[in-house]
Amino acid sequence: MKKNIIILFLLYGVGSYAQKQMISERLLKLYKVTGLGLSKDKKYVVYNLGMPNMEENTIKSKLFMIPLAGGTAIEVNLLDSVLYNDRISPDGKYIISARSIKVKNIYGSDFYPELNKSNVHIYESLNYRHWDTWEDGKFDHVFISPVINGKPDKSQARDIMLNDPYDCPQKPFGGNEDFIWNPDSKRILYVTKKKYGTDYTISTNTDLYEYNVETGKTKNLTEGMMGYDVQPAYNTKGQLAWLSMKRDGYEADKQDIIVIRTNGRMKNLTEHRDDLHVEGFKWSEDGKSIFFWAAVNGTLQLFEVSNFNYEDLVGWRPEIKQITNGDFDVENVVAQKGNTLVVARTEMNHAAELYTLDILTGQMNPLTHVNDYFYHNIDSCKTERRWVNTTDNKKMLVWIIYPPNFDASKKYPALLYCQGGPQSPLTQMYSFRWNFQLMASQGYIVVAPNRRGMPGHGTKWNEQVSKDWGGQVMQDYLNAIDDIRKEPFVDKNRLGCVGASFGGFSVFMLAAIHENRFKSFIAHDGVFDFRSMYCTTDEIFFETWEKGGAYWEKNNAVAQRSFSQSPSNYVDKWNTPILIIQGGKDYRVPIEQGLQAFQAAQLKGIKSKLLYFPEENHWVLSPQNALIWQKEFFKWLKETL
Repeated sequence: MKKNIIILFLLYGVGSYAQKQMISERLLKLYKVTGLGLSKDKKYVVYNLGMPNMEENTIKSKLFMIPLAGGTAIEVNLLDSVLYNDRISPDGKYIISARSIKVKNIYGSDFYPELNKSNVHIYESLNYRHWDTWEDGKFDHVFISPVINGKPDKSQARDIMLNDPYDCPQKPFGGNEDFIWNPDSKRILYVTKKKYGTDYTISTNTDLYEYNVETGKTKNLTEGMMGYDVQPAYNTKGQLAWLSMKRDGYEADKQDIIVIRTNGRMKNLTEHRDDLHVEGFKWSEDGKSIFFWAAVNGTLQLFEVSNFNYEDLVGWRPEIKQITNGDFDVENVVAQKGNTLVVARTEMNHAAELYTLDILTGQMNPLTHVNDYFYHNIDSCKTERRWVNTTDNKKMLVWIIYPPNFDASKKYPALLYCQGGPQSPLTQMYSFRWNFQLMASQGYIVVAPNRRGMPGHGTKWNEQVSKDWGGQVMQDYLNAIDDIRKEPFVDKNRLGCVGASFGGFSVFMLAAIHENRFKSFIAHDGVFDFRSMYCTTDEIFFETWEKGGAYWEKNNAVAQRSFSQSPSNYVDKWNTPILIIQGGKDYRVPIEQGLQAFQAAQLKGIKSKLLYFPEENHWVLSPQNALIWQKEFFKWLKETL
C-alpha cells in the first residue's frame, strides 16, 4: 500500500500541494471506495476502487482486500477467488444471469425487413424512452443455466420471464440485488414491474416474484401491495425481508422493511417510526437482526431491529435501536463478523471510506485510507447546524458550511444550495459535483436547508412539498437565506442561488420571487415549464403525483394550482444573471426545459449562459465533462458575484 501511495503522489505532482485549498481538479481525482463484502475466510474486507483518469476520460476500477483488523491492502485479480459468487445456487448446480433479449418490434426494419437502412422508430404507447435511452424493443431478463464441470452450460439456459416485455434488473438502476437465490437452491426471487407501455409510466407497482426451478412456475409474493417492493434479501435461515412502499404512483412514499414467514405472514418492522424512511438494510450474520440506515436530523444513521419473534409477527412490536450518532453519513453495511460491522461512511469534508463499527458501543474506526494522502494536504471546512424559524412557525435544520480558516471579522459571499428530489435527504453527503467542501473552499459560505420534502424530519414534513412546489418550500428557502444574511460576516450584496433537478426548478422559481436578494443563479437540469414537462418526461407517475393530476383536468383544483406554479408563468419577474445547464440525454427533465429557460432569459436581455452536454443524462458522468462543469460553475460565480 505504501508503494501505491508513492505512485499516487507522483501522479498528482508535488507542485499541486503547494496550496491547501480544495479545487475542482483535485476533487475529481479522488478515488471512490465501494465495499463488496467479506472474503471467504472472513479475514479480509473486499472493495472496489474507482480511479478517475482525466486524460483518458474514463473511470478505471481495481479490486483490493484489506485485513478486517486493518493493515496493508492487497490487490485482487479475480473476484471469485476471494468472494463467494452469489449468482451460483448454494448447492452449486445452477447459475443465474441477466441478458437483453428482443421482445417487441420498434424499428422500421422490424416491420419492413426489406427497408433495412431505415432508422425510424414506431411507437404505439408511452415509455418510448426512459432516463437516457430510447426504447428499442429489448428487455433485460433473468436466465438460469446448469453448472457442469464448474462452468455454466449456456446451451441449456432458461428464460424464467417467459419472453415478456418486462425488465429484471429494473431499469435504469437495478443490478444483481434484483434477482437472488433462496438458500434452498430451489427458488429464484426476482423484482419486476409487470406493466408495459403507458401503464408502465403511470405506476410504481413493482412486485417480488418467486420462480420454482423444478416446476418452472412463478408466484407473486407481494400481490396486492401496490407501491415499490424492492431489494429482497434472505437471511441464513431462509427468511425474507425487503423494502416496500404502500401507495402506487408515489416514488417517495415512506419506505419500510417488511419481513415474511414461510407461512406467508408479513410484518412491517418500521411503520411505527414515522420519522424513519429506510434507505437500505442488511441481515445480521445469525439471521436474528436487521441493520438498516435512514435519514435522521440531517444525517444518515445506522439502526438495528433485533430479536424477531417469528412465532407471533402480528402481535410483536419491533424495538428499534440507533447504533450510530454524529455528523456523518452511514451509507451502507458491507459485512459483519461478530460484533464488528464494516460500513461506508462519508462527511462533508471526506469522500466515502470503509470503517469498522462496534455494534455494542457504536465506536467507529477507519479501515481504508485511500484518500488520506489527499486530505492531509487540504484544509477542512467547518460545518454547523442552524435551526431557522419558518413562516409557518416550524423549526428547520439548515447546514452551514464555512470556508477554511473562517474569520468572523471578515465578510463572505454566500450560496443558497437547493436540493433535488424533491424528496431526497440532505445529509453529510459527499458529492463529486455539488460538493460543499469545494464551494466553501472557493470562499463562499454555503447554506443548505433541510426544507419541506426532506426525509429525516417526519413523514408530514416530507410530504408537504408534493402538489405545492411553489408554495411553503420556496418560503423555506427564503427563510434560510434571510436568517444567515443577518450575520455581520455575510456580504448581503453577494448572494447566489444554485441547484439541480427540483433544485433547478427552485432556482427558476426563486429567480422570480427573490425580490433582489440574489445577485446570481445557476440551474442544472431544472424543471422550467410544467406543461411541457408533463408531456415529455419519462415517468408520468411522478408528475401526476407531484402535481395532483394533469393540466387539462380543469375541474381538478389541486392540479390547476400546481400548474399555476410553473416558473414559466413568472419569467416577467426575472431580472438576475443566470447560468443554465442541460443534459442532452436527460429524459427525466428533458432538453426543452433548459432551452426554454435560456431562450426566455436571452429574449428578456438578462445576462445568461447555456452549458449544454449532448451525451450526458440527468447527471454528468464523464470526467472531462465533469471538470468543465466545475470550471464553468465557478467562472460564472466569479463573473456575477
